[in-house]
Amino acid sequence: MIHGRKIIVVMPAYNAGKTLERTYSEVPRDVVDDVILVDDSSGDNTAQAARKLGIKCLVHPFNRGYGGNQKTCYRLALEEGADIVVMLHPDYQYTPKLITAMAAMVASGEYDVVLGSRILGTGALKGGMPLYKYLSNRVLTLFQNLLMGLKLSEYHTGYRSFSREVLETLPLSENSDDFIFDNQMLVQAVHFGFRIGEISCPTRYIAESSSISFRRSVVYGLGVLRSSVQFRLARWKLLRPRFLESPASQRQ
Repeated sequence: MIHGRKIIVVMPAYNAGKTLERTYSEVPRDVVDDVILVDDSSGDNTAQAARKLGIKCLVHPFNRGYGGNQKTCYRLALEEGADIVVMLHPDYQYTPKLITAMAAMVASGEYDVVLGSRILGTGALKGGMPLYKYLSNRVLTLFQNLLMGLKLSEYHTGYRSFSREVLETLPLSENSDDFIFDNQMLVQAVHFGFRIGEISCPTRYIAESSSISFRRSVVYGLGVLRSSVQFRLARWKLLRPRFLESPASQRQ
């Protein structure tokens, strides 16, 4: 706990059996109250490895996609009484050692969402991020900052912490079950007025780290452009995207 607030780490997992133990070993247990892993119907021993480590584990009977996995993660964390939820990939790409700092930034009351940025500092390319991913990250981030009126260093990190209020407010069920879920979630957070902070985070691109193909990266990029334009049109009151409507307005 931090300031009496319950901290839960969620791990959306798919074929993470080789890296899970190494990732979990660095989770700061003096701060983290619980860890929940959702196995998205992996083809390896991810679930067995999680249970061997004593991690609470739920297995999807079929693959629901990265976004669908996160939806389950956040639902379970809220059901367990989390005040702050940190989403950490179990593939050891992001260092778990920053969980304390990211959770503390939310617990301070200054931020509602905190992103572990690979771009702040000089860690991205040194950590092995492919050049085409780095360049596309910079271009997409510039485009989103212009349309959304922010100055974030990146929108595409998979290392995030959220307050309970954020997860209870955002209409996450309206988001994609694919990789664009991450970006839609940040667009929603901005739309609903939540404060976003960043912290510099080193990253590791190792053989076992998850990475989407070039084709899926292109699909993701197009999705980022779409969600950004939808946000701007919504601000101009020219469009009412369903994923940017509050649950109350959707029931009307």
